[in-house]
Amino acid sequence: MMKKKRGVPMQKNKISACIVAYGGFDEVAKAASSILSNTNGADLQLYLVDNASPDGTGKQLAATDFGANCHVICLPENMGFGKGHNVVLPLLDSDYHAVINPDIVFDSDVLTALCAWLDSHPQAVMATPRLLFPNGAEQFTAKRRPSFMALLSRQVPLPIFKKIEQHYLMQDEDLTVPREIDFCTGCCFVMRTAVFQKMGGFDTSYFMYVEDADITREAQKYGKVFYLPQVSVYHAWHRDANRKWKNFWMQISSMFHYWHKWGFQLK
Repeated sequence: MMKKKRGVPMQKNKISACIVAYGGFDEVAKAASSILSNTNGADLQLYLVDNASPDGTGKQLAATDFGANCHVICLPENMGFGKGHNVVLPLLDSDYHAVINPDIVFDSDVLTALCAWLDSHPQAVMATPRLLFPNGAEQFTAKRRPSFMALLSRQVPLPIFKKIEQHYLMQDEDLTVPREIDFCTGCCFVMRTAVFQKMGGFDTSYFMYVEDADITREAQKYGKVFYLPQVSVYHAWHRDANRKWKNFWMQISSMFHYWHKWGFQLK
């Protein structure tokens, strides 16, 4: 959003954003179009990185005209979530950088709003919006640091674990106001680009899953991380880890890697 100082308009924030795709052209194209059409208050450069999709998504994206400020990068192999996002690190010339999943849809100028809030809160380095299912139902994505019991409560939905899950999802806090969090979802977040580059992006020892918990911990070395409920996006949330054993075990492996790096937490 254009800001004024003594009647002189200030320059728009320069924002970069990246979506890493692995299949699903239609979904990626819908996400990209919603971001490009709704980001009006900032100077945006959007990167679409295809992780060697076997269904030809990369070629379809490259052949689609999304406009001059959208750039498609087709990788020769599936490098994983973090490595895919890190490909754009040397290309970034922005004030803020957004990491966005291909199953996210905007219906408002989300990026400008998030960055304007970060502008006015210099102690914050990273922020995530409120996430909604496509039907408007709430997704609880403000989280505390992942623990063994929290992970168990998410995978085994028994009444005995309900309070543990609610605590993990910060449902014992007022989430109608901006709230500092310890686990920023990788589905959609904005970070100060200088911080993202200084930390070297994502830890590439994770192939997929839990790298968002890890990058939150890294970001907290530079400042605070916030959940901002006044800004919302729609998220399809496929939750492959709940449907495919291969993905589930990959998530478990990443979780133990996270605990090895940051220390085990039971609850």
